[in-house]
Amino acid sequence: MRVVLLGGTRFIGRAIVEELAAAGDELLVVHRGQLEPGDLPQVPHLHCDRAELASHRDELAAFRPDAVVDCRALSRADAEVALQALPDIKRWIVISSMDVYRAFGALLQDRETDPVPIDEDSPVRSERYPYRGKLADREDYDKLDVEDIYLPRGALVLRLPMVYGEHDYQLREEFILRRVRAGRTQIPFGAGTWLACRGYVRDIARAVSLGLRTPAAAGVMNICEDRTYSMRMWSQMIIEAAGASAELVRVPDEMLPEDLKPTGTMTQHIAASARKARSQLGWTPSDPLEALRATVRWHLDHPPPDSDADFTLDDRALEARPKTLD
Repeated sequence: MRVVLLGGTRFIGRAIVEELAAAGDELLVVHRGQLEPGDLPQVPHLHCDRAELASHRDELAAFRPDAVVDCRALSRADAEVALQALPDIKRWIVISSMDVYRAFGALLQDRETDPVPIDEDSPVRSERYPYRGKLADREDYDKLDVEDIYLPRGALVLRLPMVYGEHDYQLREEFILRRVRAGRTQIPFGAGTWLACRGYVRDIARAVSLGLRTPAAAGVMNICEDRTYSMRMWSQMIIEAAGASAELVRVPDEMLPEDLKPTGTMTQHIAASARKARSQLGWTPSDPLEALRATVRWHLDHPPPDSDADFTLDDRALEARPKTLD
């Protein structure tokens, strides 16, 4: 297929480019040009800001795309400008997020509203713009707005969980790995009972590829692993994948350092079901143990340059823990 990718040089987009290029698809990767990894498959690139897409309509049309994968629509305006620039495309696949669900909104408000697992019929948030006033670059962010624009066009919208894997710039395992690298033998930890579903980045890319080749698939689909490990189990798995033996030591929630807060009490679980993707796309996730091992190996080999080496709050929490929590 001839596929335009909006975004495609960072993490999820990068994995999609690699997956589709390996499948023999012809790709045009559209991005700002600020990041263009040298080891990305050799495919053509079009450099422009999202807001400028419409001014490149002739170049996009000249590529004669069969489909578009939008990896980076964060707002209503992002979706609208993409449709204006590529008005004749019939097949759209759009990356969305499970943060559209009411359960996620409840989590941000320290409430509980929904049972798990969450499926595609679970309620979505009634309030929009969850990061407005909290993150400067997310004032207009809302994947519900993005879905509102794309779904009437027959798009397949993939709602993603926390995604982990190689090249993850969000460093989802770093809360453990930075302590492992420093040789810490004890890590302060909360109850660790929170359930938060995950997805391996290469499995996400495979779901996109299957979606392109399943034209009847439309609407929304969750893409996530079958098993949701508790925060404690997942953290222990990271330690073991790193070949370390650090101990997770229970401390009161109020003593947890900021990056370890999710190991404490979380009011709403975000476990989800991907049965729809299994039945309609024939998609299945990888073995999470193997996927996590590959992820941890990559991140140990590519440590962040600005890793925090200050463990004062860890030591304070460990020293102050009540003996009743041991």
